[in-house]
Amino acid sequence: MTFRWRERLRTANAARSAIPPIVVGMGDSLDVDAMLERFRERARAARNRPLPPVEGAERKRFIERAQQDFMDFAMIGDAEGDYADGVLTLRIHLK
Repeated sequence: MTFRWRERLRTANAARSAIPPIVVGMGDSLDVDAMLERFRERARAARNRPLPPVEGAERKRFIERAQQDFMDFAMIGDAEGDYADGVLTLRIHLK
């Protein structure tokens, strides 16, 4: 009995990885304030994330990850953003 599905899966995965990602230019349509607000919302969600019923080392990793997510999202959410000539500039005050 041959397992041709494995061969097909390998072929499909190889073909998928050969396709370059499509990057669409942002143009002048980026709403920086809306983007920063989404990061503020993510920071609030990370801070208020309920703790799943895990114990021990897994619980510690979950808490550490939630703290890191909150810090990352909060820093970007507090940034001052500017989008000009196709370049997004975020200024983050770390004082």
